[in-house]
Formats: sequence, structure tokens, C-alpha cells
Amino acid sequence: MKIKNLGILFISLSFLVSCTKAEPIEISTEELHASIDKVTEIMIHDIFSPPVASRIFAYPNIAAYEIIASQKNEYNSLAGQLNGFTAIPKPNEKETINYEMAALIAHMELSKKMIFSEDRMTVLQDSLYGIWKEKNLDLFKASEMYGLEVFEHVAEWMNTDNYNQTRTMPQFSVNTENASRWQPTPPAYMQGIEPHWNKIRPFVIDSAAQFKPSPPPPFSMEKESDFYKELEEVYTISNTITAKGDDSEEVQIAKFWDCNPYVSVTRGHLMFATKKITPGAHWMGITKIASRKTNSNFSKTLYAYTKASIAMADAFISCWDEKYRSNLVRPETLINENIDPNWKPILQTPPFPEYTSGHSVVSGAASVALTDIFGDNFDFDDDTEVPYGLPVRSFTSFKQAADEAAISRMYGGIHYRAAVEVGVKQGRELGQFVLDHLNMINDQKIAIAQ
Repeated sequence: MKIKNLGILFISLSFLVSCTKAEPIEISTEELHASIDKVTEIMIHDIFSPPVASRIFAYPNIAAYEIIASQKNEYNSLAGQLNGFTAIPKPNEKETINYEMAALIAHMELSKKMIFSEDRMTVLQDSLYGIWKEKNLDLFKASEMYGLEVFEHVAEWMNTDNYNQTRTMPQFSVNTENASRWQPTPPAYMQGIEPHWNKIRPFVIDSAAQFKPSPPPPFSMEKESDFYKELEEVYTISNTITAKGDDSEEVQIAKFWDCNPYVSVTRGHLMFATKKITPGAHWMGITKIASRKTNSNFSKTLYAYTKASIAMADAFISCWDEKYRSNLVRPETLINENIDPNWKPILQTPPFPEYTSGHSVVSGAASVALTDIFGDNFDFDDDTEVPYGLPVRSFTSFKQAADEAAISRMYGGIHYRAAVEVGVKQGRELGQFVLDHLNMINDQKIAIAQ
């Protein structure tokens, strides 16, 4: 009798345990934020250049978005809309899949493929996978299998974008005989980064040169020329705001939008890099802020990340195409040689040609994408730079933030006015083109659920 009762008890306990292993799993928006934040953290650690970082953000976001779009009527697939991209595999109808989980798995797996420090992403994966397995092992396995299928599909498409080929192309050849051409700048005198980025396949735009901007003012060191006046303006602004001290508004703006992962610090005989986020990472942070402020659900948040990252990735391709075409010398080089040999810009000059301003182009494109999603006059407090010792700055719209990011390059002493003003225009026009040619929302269905 006791044995029989013990058997019943064992069966009952087994049933209870099996029930605890089959809980429903809700994937939160914060888990998506965590995955993207982890990518940013690793890119800072691995010191990826701004153009390469934009690519690392875009592909994982697209993989995750496609899984959600396949199951949500209000979203349209990007298959046939992005250059060379075909439809993802269909899920096995016999399997029960958590599509938010599958999307997050695809995002993390593709991110891990694109970075160097894979172990850092594995830590996040192991943490989440352990929780999901404990709650519902069968659901996790089915979701993981589908997430990996989509990962493989997007990775195969990604591998045809010419990135691998550009890794083997020659370094940029510096023209030391022409005073108008870019020269490596102190303190590290690095070679120009990503001179072949215009050969990367764009996501939406037709070609790298589609949004070729008007050329900069003709190079001239004649004091009455437009070019020299812009050079002198950089020098004058820098001296004026530096005299106000580090707490001046202009200096704070310059530092807030620095976003230069290549800053080198020299101490004695040692030189090392201080690690910072890229312009794209800053705007991914702003996307997170907008998502949280609007209490956006997983799907809308992923939609915002994806749209913004696609616009920025194409913006970098467009901007870098112009940088190495015009190949314009930086203010620091000319000011040191012709005006003041002891002058230093507030920001460290990044290692690539001057025109147009990358942050201006990318910020213009990102601001258009986010305005389309969250609306104009969207005020927000930007705390993206707090982890790097900078205070919160407040904005009344994404457009205002982009304008401030652009002018920060003049305050910082690393760009002429034309690069800033033409750059932000270039970015906004490109961003609008992306909006006009990407049909991500199904207008025939109900508005996006919050």
C-alpha cells in the first residue's frame, strides 16, 4: 500500500514538474534593448569604425524584423525591397514557435557572427537561453531552430555585399604633394579608414553616388576666397569657445556628439585609445529612448531600430563615397601649417577625409527615419552619453538633435561649415528616399498596437 502511494506521489510530482517546464514565455522589449546594447558595448570594446558599426547594427535588426513581419499583419516584409534580399524561410507549421524569441535569437546569432569578442555576446545568450529553457524547453528548441534558419538566410545575403572583398583591398594612398588633399592628423597619424566603403552594396539607395552632394568650395589659401574664410571661421570659433572654458555650451555640445572610437591618448611613451560609441550607436540609443518614452511594444521597437539602422547604413555608404572622392584636407592640417602651429581642435580629428561630415549625414538620415515613426516635435532627454561621463542633453525634436550633432563638428574644430550644412542636407534627402522606397507598414491594417 505504501509502495502504491509512493508511486502515485512520484507520478504527481513528475506531472507538476513537467507543468513548470511548459510555461508561456513573454519576450520583453527590454530584452531587445539589452541585445542591441550588448552589440554597442562589444563594438566599443572591439573598436569598430563608424561605417563598419552601421553594418553590424543593420543586418541583425533586419533578420529579427523579418521574423516579426512574417507574423504581424501590420508589418510588411523587406524581401524584394532591400537590394538582393529574398524572403526568409517559412516556419514549420507543425511546431509551436515564439516568434519574438526566434527574432531575438536571430539578432544575437547574427550580431555574434559580425563582431570579434563573441564570448561577450555568448554571456547574454546563455543568460536568456537558461531562463527560456527552464520555462519551456520544447518552445525554446522550436523557436531557436527557426531563429537559426533565418539567421543563416540573412547571413548568406549579407556575405554578398562586398564587405569581405573590401578587407583585401589596398590602403588609401595619401597625396603629400597636393595641399588640398587629406593628410593623416595627430596624434596617431592613422591611415584613412574604409577608403573602399563605397563598394559595399547599399540597402535601399541605388548606388553609393546617388546622393552625391555639391562639391565643397574650391580649395584656395587666398584670404578672400570662400574656402579660406571657412578655414578661418573654424579657427576663430574654436578660440572663442575655448576661451569661455570647458563648461561653455558650445564645448559641451562638441563633446556630447564626439562619437569618435579612434581617440588616442599619449602619456609619456605610451599611446592608447579611449573607447567611445560611434554616431550610429548614439542614434540607436536615441531610438531606445523614444521606444521607452512611448511604451512601444517589441514589434514597434524593432521596427524603429530596423528603419533607423537601414537609413544610417546607407548614409555611411553615401558619405564615404564623397569623402574619398573630394579627399579634402582637414582644418587641423591647414591651421597648423598656415595660421597657428600650436592650435589643437577641441575634438581629436578622426582618421578620414573631411567632406562631407559623417555625423551630419548620418544624423540627418536617422532623424528623418525616427520622425516618421514617432512624430515631429518629439521631445526627449538624451542620456546616451552618460556612461561616458557626459551629462544629459534635452531636445524638442529629432531634427533639432540632428542639427546640433552637425554644428558640433564645427565647434569641435574638425569640419568646415560646408561639410556640416551640405552633410545634414545630404542625410535628410537620403533618409527621405529610404522612407519613400521602404514599405514597412501595411496601411490596410490597423495602426500599430502599442
